[in-house]
Amino acid sequence: LQQMNSDATTLALANIEVDLKPVAIGQSITVLWRGKAVFIRHRTAAEIAAARAVQVDKLLDRKARVAGQPETAPATDLNRTKPGRENWLIVVGICTHLGCIPQGQRLGDRRGDYGGWFCSCHGSQYDTAGRVRVGPAPGNLEVPPYHFVTDTLVEIGRLQRPPPAA
Repeated sequence: LQQMNSDATTLALANIEVDLKPVAIGQSITVLWRGKAVFIRHRTAAEIAAARAVQVDKLLDRKARVAGQPETAPATDLNRTKPGRENWLIVVGICTHLGCIPQGQRLGDRRGDYGGWFCSCHGSQYDTAGRVRVGPAPGNLEVPPYHFVTDTLVEIGRLQRPPPAA
């Protein structure tokens, strides 16, 4: 039975910790988790306000697509971030159309009409909450499982830290 368990190298890649201390307001970073690009954006007050102003019924994909939430959860900005940490947006940086990596992480990158990300492969545009607004992409950028270990340390790969072993 033990042979069916994941080996140590697989488990080591399952979760990553990211220190957010050096990420300034308005800045984005990209990390690699389970072979996927993950975008972490320290959103400005204007980006948060723009994301909150969007009516869900105007979105192409009205589902939040957030690990740990019901599949039917609406794609509000509050549903796509953590309570009390709405300034941090963490999404899998893979276009939901054909798997391209959208632009918008670096200064000077094209971000599209909604200030988020622009996929130059086929023109999909995402807003500052990672929701698809224009283009052939069928869904919002996925929000991976994550939790804040401290105010400046986030663990991507699980929703909460397991309790210490007794």
